[in-house]
Amino acid sequence: RAHLPGAGIFQCSITGLSFEVKSAVTITYGYDTWTEHLSKADQKTWMPAGPLFHIEVQPGVVQTVHLPHFICLAGVNISLCSTAHFESGRMTLKRPTRLIAFSAVLENPSFSLLGVLWRKLRSNLNSLPMHSLVLIFQQLSAANTTLHLYLIPDDNSVKQAIEKQEKNWNSKLIPKPPPLSPLFFGCVYRVTSTKSVVITPEAHLPFCYKSPEEQQLFVEIYIRNMAEEIGLLMTDTRNGTVVWRASLRSGRSSRSIQGLICHSKSRVWYLLGAAFMKKHKTELCSRMSQLSTILLHLRDINVINSEEEEEVQGQSTHQRRNRALLELTEKKGLEAQEQLYCILQKKDPYLIADLEKSS
Repeated sequence: RAHLPGAGIFQCSITGLSFEVKSAVTITYGYDTWTEHLSKADQKTWMPAGPLFHIEVQPGVVQTVHLPHFICLAGVNISLCSTAHFESGRMTLKRPTRLIAFSAVLENPSFSLLGVLWRKLRSNLNSLPMHSLVLIFQQLSAANTTLHLYLIPDDNSVKQAIEKQEKNWNSKLIPKPPPLSPLFFGCVYRVTSTKSVVITPEAHLPFCYKSPEEQQLFVEIYIRNMAEEIGLLMTDTRNGTVVWRASLRSGRSSRSIQGLICHSKSRVWYLLGAAFMKKHKTELCSRMSQLSTILLHLRDINVINSEEEEEVQGQSTHQRRNRALLELTEKKGLEAQEQLYCILQKKDPYLIADLEKSS
């Protein structure tokens, strides 16, 4: 349950849900499961593209809701996207008001069980690009160094289910960046190492969606000696392309790999978009990275055009390019700043978390 103190756009730091509200309001919300509500017949036609939420709120106060999704929108047919509403055991499909990077936007919504679905077509089963996460956990009570590596869609409900399970197994999270590019459901990715390790049950991970209450697929990596740095790679088995890489180093303890321990996170709601950009403009100018990727996402969702992208890239220094982008989105208004903020959350979450913490 969250009490929003007044008018504005707010986002939950844990679930990624966002609401634009007219006035102060209390919202009750939580995850539900697709497998419990999506019929077997509908599962043949529709694919979950984000978490399923149960939301309760006073009618008429919420102007827009942003439902998270993990589809990469570059070059896809967005007409295949729908939002599912479940009431009294029946599913109703509605087109979102608009689809932006990482969320489907509904204006003047009614609330029930809500989530984002994507229509399955034979032609797109292995060609629909997805944002994804690689999660690595070290088992603290296991012999030598034992890791669990997961490959999942960028769905917070799935991620949190894995974190809960690994905590019960006395494991800690080793934070690592996401894959270098979008991945594809139905494809298989191979995990390898630059040093001698044992990977079981096999080094191949299929990329697929499993509901949070299901056992997620992972590989176990056994490292006898962590005295040296070890590199991990993930490649697409179709063409050998490297889609993800990371390095592991021994920490102060011989049984500990360097990384941040995953403490329980408090649920925080915070004002988005324009307020964040204005407050942290100086820090963003100097610290914002992955500018080319950010510009590509903004162009794909029609926030900027190719001429504006070239104008930003044409600035002489990294800091000037960042400033040009921030000032450009500021001129375009609140929606543009909101979408830039959402992209930064996905592409540079540690920067956003650090700036939020400093404030």
